[in-house]
Amino acid sequence: MAQPTPATGKVLAVRGAVVDIDFEGAVLPQLDEALVVEWDQPAPLLLEVQAHLDAHVVRGVALQATAGLRRGERVHATGAPISVAVGEALLGRLIDVTGAVRDGGAPLPEGLPQVPIHRPAPALGERNAATAIFETGIKVIDLLSPLPRGGKAAMFGGAGVGKTVVVMELIHAMVQSYQGISVFAGIGERSREGHELLTEMRQSGVLAHSVLVYGQMNEPPGARWRVGLTALTIAEYFRDQKRQNVLLLMDNVFRFVQAGSEVSGLLGRLPSRVGYQPTLATEVAMLHERIASVGGQSVTAIEAVYVPADDFTDPAVTAISSHLDSMIVLSRAMAAEGMYPAVDPLRSSSILLDPAVVGDEHYRIAEQVREAIARYMELQDIISLLGIEELSARDRLVVARARRLQRFLTQPFSVTEAFTGKPGRSVPLKDTLSGCRAILDGECDKWAESSLYMVGTIDEARQREAGGDGAGGQP
Repeated sequence: MAQPTPATGKVLAVRGAVVDIDFEGAVLPQLDEALVVEWDQPAPLLLEVQAHLDAHVVRGVALQATAGLRRGERVHATGAPISVAVGEALLGRLIDVTGAVRDGGAPLPEGLPQVPIHRPAPALGERNAATAIFETGIKVIDLLSPLPRGGKAAMFGGAGVGKTVVVMELIHAMVQSYQGISVFAGIGERSREGHELLTEMRQSGVLAHSVLVYGQMNEPPGARWRVGLTALTIAEYFRDQKRQNVLLLMDNVFRFVQAGSEVSGLLGRLPSRVGYQPTLATEVAMLHERIASVGGQSVTAIEAVYVPADDFTDPAVTAISSHLDSMIVLSRAMAAEGMYPAVDPLRSSSILLDPAVVGDEHYRIAEQVREAIARYMELQDIISLLGIEELSARDRLVVARARRLQRFLTQPFSVTEAFTGKPGRSVPLKDTLSGCRAILDGECDKWAESSLYMVGTIDEARQREAGGDGAGGQP
């Protein structure tokens, strides 16, 4: 049976990023189909069908700015979803949601394969379980919330607690330890942040093995809404066709939800709880269910998630967290105390923190660290009111060790070296475990707390203590 000829219509109405198109006398394009507008601008305008208003009119969302678009302009249906170029030619490049080059370099070569950004998730029977650990060199993450290779992990935190810094440090750590491809999705990022990341990756030498995909803050909501799918499509190509492991970094997934909420409002849909779109759960699942390990090759996702007003019960935050294997919660209170990275040891979690996966020793040390810090948190009100002298001798010992553990789990980052003057530290997991074991066993009870602050291994702290350099810049 012959395929119908793609339809041609005309612009009926323009409301910001939403465009109504009349296809009278033609077969209506399907939902999620790409439309191309013929207009007097140098670059074509791409639309995506989101609703059928009646038998002749569809409503589409623009992926570029619609300024200058007039009623009556001709619109061509493509007969397919939005497609992006994939291939090794993308390595080292920065592209937008449509696959257009945005780094000021040469255009992509002709003849690259084009892949639609809307694809089904792998079947459950084809997936491999995420049981291997992705070691980061960040002590508190590797100890208490290990990241799964081929799984999904996210950092949750409000504004200014260090989500992007941790993501940048993970990229930096990847240069040393990760043999694979990385795809970075900048969802709703500021232009300054995009430029800084491009420069940082170019200087560190990791850009040659990376693809940057940006839908910036100043772009229409349609671009910010779909940029994550574009990045995921490129990651899937390297996983399925090139048989390579892929690290997918997304900053910030909350802005993906935010863009979907804007699109939903522009389409005239009634809002759901707290003003979010009624399709919130579906959109978050559509993105996350495609992140999987298939045929022995993995896509490992590490996401940054903004938590509005530090409210972890927000519907967007709960919808995203339901898909994750590892949750790293950043604490504003810890950031205020100068405990960087400001990871909350009690609220962060990982499905891999199980003796069957990480081993008995790692699990035991992690539980003892959590137990000591939890007891310290319980006693903080008493300490504030009555002073630490009113505690029992046992509780005083627990508090002292918990405070030393908190300081040992801080560390300087390579990406902040220019601001702090402290060279970055990447700590192997075995050194993290031996350091925590030494503190829990009482070897450091007589040390100054500041000797353990912003160090790498316990041996470095021991040298600092022996040299009398206990100040260490502790707050």
